[in-house]
Amino acid sequence: MSILEVKGITKTFGGVTALDNVSVNVEKNTLLGIIGPNGSGKTTFVNIVTGFVKPDKGSVLFNGKELIGLPPYRVTNIGVGRAFQMVKPFFHLPAYKNIIVPLASPRVRASSGGRFGDKDAVALDVLEEVGFERDSSVPYKTASVLPHGYLKRLELGRLLALKSEVYILDELFSGLSIAEVTSIIPIIEKILLDGKTVIMVEHRLKELFKIADKVIVLNHGQKIKEGPPKEILEDEEVKKAYLGVEV
Repeated sequence: MSILEVKGITKTFGGVTALDNVSVNVEKNTLLGIIGPNGSGKTTFVNIVTGFVKPDKGSVLFNGKELIGLPPYRVTNIGVGRAFQMVKPFFHLPAYKNIIVPLASPRVRASSGGRFGDKDAVALDVLEEVGFERDSSVPYKTASVLPHGYLKRLELGRLLALKSEVYILDELFSGLSIAEVTSIIPIIEKILLDGKTVIMVEHRLKELFKIADKVIVLNHGQKIKEGPPKEILEDEEVKKAYLGVEV
């Protein structure tokens, strides 16, 4: 069953075609990887799905509901959450208070019937799920002093707190060590086990292909390939698009 249906989206900027009639169905409780060289249209694709950019043509359906034309906050409230490549938490707030902010969102208030319980405890529970050591001082440190790896975890925690149905992770692995990526993969797998859906835009192909159910490849704004990771790895057109980049 498709939870997200992207149909024929096209977008041009100043005469340059960023996306050209791109379609993809995302099945519920699966992980879709989106790859492609720089400038291939990946960011434009995500911006359209999350309401930051309006396409010239096409539609985006979430559980049958049209998302095109909705502002980003409405898309988030419906259940499509996005973790940004350039993380922008509330740097002056402690990590756990960054989680309390989404706990007060309309989506969470509606799902909880307006009852939160102890917000601090809930926020700490969420941070523990994404790898913060509950009994350490880390959750209480201001975001401004957190290492990059913890800021990425904080982004994941924000989507967990929002009770997102679809997690769109934009270059989540960017800037992380192999050890940090290895420690985050089980968190993503747990999100899938909980019945959620994940879309990952990634340049770290080896790590992505270990967990993806399906991958689409964009090049010059067009979808040139779609299929399981093994099939993508062996495709000559994909290899040509990457000009020999090892995967």
